[in-house]
Amino acid sequence: MSLTLRPARPEDAALIYSFIRELAEYEHLLHEVEASEADIAEALFGAAPKAFCDIAEWEGAPAGVALWFYNFSSFAGRHGIYLEDLFVRPAFRGRGIAKALMRRLARRCVEEGLGRFEWSVLDWNEPALRVYRALGARPKSAWMLHSLSGPALRELAGAAEPPEN
Repeated sequence: MSLTLRPARPEDAALIYSFIRELAEYEHLLHEVEASEADIAEALFGAAPKAFCDIAEWEGAPAGVALWFYNFSSFAGRHGIYLEDLFVRPAFRGRGIAKALMRRLARRCVEEGLGRFEWSVLDWNEPALRVYRALGARPKSAWMLHSLSGPALRELAGAAEPPEN
């Protein structure tokens, strides 16, 4: 039984995209996936990537993924890491893979002198909540995540139509 964690490579774009779709399906949000495999490849491996990904392999088989990016805390005056997606395929759960991926990112935070490591989780996802509580994570209950996208984002930006490329 061996677990390998490694940074994603350009040839992993299709695999990462499949993990994203599997996560969306698990979260009952597949209808919200707008990204294409090409979008993921560009975001992670294009000229100026702003997102990063680690792959977990169990005995050589793709088992999990952590997709993340750097954020910034003005209060701490330092960057941190925001974990956008953490997903372990059902057949590989219960083997410590999620914890290993999170430990890898926590180590990166410590080694790079980053101020914090954050993520969001759906309130109904009790298996994930148990893992996070076991790691010592606590919810930030006073904070509510907000998001703008699509027409609302364009309206706030003052553009009724999407910009032409």
